[in-house]
Amino acid sequence: MKLVALLFLFIILIISGWLDDSPHGSDFQISCNTCHSAKGWEIDKEIYSFDHGTTRLPLTGQHIQADCRNCHPTLVFSEAKTECVSCHTDPHQSTVGSDCSRCHTPESWLVKNITEIHQMSRFPLLGAHRTADCFDCHKSENLIRFDVPDVECISCHRRDYLATTNPNHFESGISDNCILCHSINSNQWAGPGFDHSYFPLVNAHSEPLCADCHKTSRYSDTQPECNSCHQEEYVATTNPNHRASGFSNNCEECHSLNPGWKPANIDHTKFPLTLGHADPACIDCHKNDNFSVISGDCYSCHQPDYASTTDPNHQSSGFSITCTDCHTTNPDWKPTTFNHNSFPLTLGHSGPSCYDCHKGNYTSTSNDCYACHATDYNVAVNPNHRTLSFSTSCSQCHTTNPDWKPASYLQHDTQFPIYSGNHRGEWNTCTDCHINLSNYSTFSCINCHEHNKTDMDNEHNGESGYSYASGACYNCHPRGDS
Repeated sequence: MKLVALLFLFIILIISGWLDDSPHGSDFQISCNTCHSAKGWEIDKEIYSFDHGTTRLPLTGQHIQADCRNCHPTLVFSEAKTECVSCHTDPHQSTVGSDCSRCHTPESWLVKNITEIHQMSRFPLLGAHRTADCFDCHKSENLIRFDVPDVECISCHRRDYLATTNPNHFESGISDNCILCHSINSNQWAGPGFDHSYFPLVNAHSEPLCADCHKTSRYSDTQPECNSCHQEEYVATTNPNHRASGFSNNCEECHSLNPGWKPANIDHTKFPLTLGHADPACIDCHKNDNFSVISGDCYSCHQPDYASTTDPNHQSSGFSITCTDCHTTNPDWKPTTFNHNSFPLTLGHSGPSCYDCHKGNYTSTSNDCYACHATDYNVAVNPNHRTLSFSTSCSQCHTTNPDWKPASYLQHDTQFPIYSGNHRGEWNTCTDCHINLSNYSTFSCINCHEHNKTDMDNEHNGESGYSYASGACYNCHPRGDS
């Protein structure tokens, strides 16, 4: 009876945790009934109340549902490790370290924010790489080996490299360093493009497909010379006919890289294409596609113009066939400047047409004024040149100003000063003094001056030869002074 009582007491002590032989280790100071019940040693979920948050590894996520023995197989809790790898086999073979929480959470094994994590590696994830699966790049016998992949593009994209046909990367010897042409910031293979600096792709060359110029798969065989692509256009061109004319097949000597080859600009320094020569088509001057032996002489092109001109008639007048003697290259040949040094065309002579003076005669036209201006001489009435027998040398009185004005008969001062002395500026027209238009040898003094006979008689009282008449005035005052 006493033995049974002692055994029962021993059991009670064990259950109460009063004995210090716990399978959980001597440092586990907790009452057994915190986790166990008298029903058995299995943990009673109904009474289980151990606060794992007081330990070095608070339980969250999937760890809450885990059996104690999963982490504490010996049930010696003091021996348990907090490192993930103490429970979880490392599929990465420690290539990324043993701290699973860098990528995983206790909620699940799904990777958390792998892009942010990957930014710390040698290969930050950009563009299409952000959505790639880890196994796409990290492939090694069903293990995620993060130390295996190279950062070189070709380590993942060799199949893309070999399958590409426009251009054929492999046969063309294009570098397998993808980022030389492609951008990793794009979800496609679009990028900055191949470094084509040795043959810049500008203007008309900027849009074609690679195969438009690279006819074979070996892109390295393509020549940069224009003629290697444009020989057919060279041969087919008729205005001008490049081949027949012996034009250079180095297209850029004349053409820009603009679509349609325009503008084209041949080196025409031997005959500058300026003004009226700037617009015509080549064939206008180079008849029958003759571009090699055409003369630079004006007459070789403009003989029909020379022969058909009537004002003046170049041919009958024996004009020079060197057009530049008179003409510029302006359209319509104007302005025209013939060397008229033998008779300068100034003032009133600068405006008329050639025919006004030459009347069709350009070889024997007189340069005497009267030869052209006889009609003007004959119709003049103030004074009447013909009646008064004025000189027919017009320049004695007139300049070449339009309307013959001003006119000045300077010889008058040798007989009676009117351009100097007291009478300078005191008259307007010849008829102020010469009141007889048909006889300028007569004149009047007393009509101009505010004289009256009484005052003049008194003033000249006693003067010999005095009379109140113009002739008497002139006899005493031949210079018009007192």
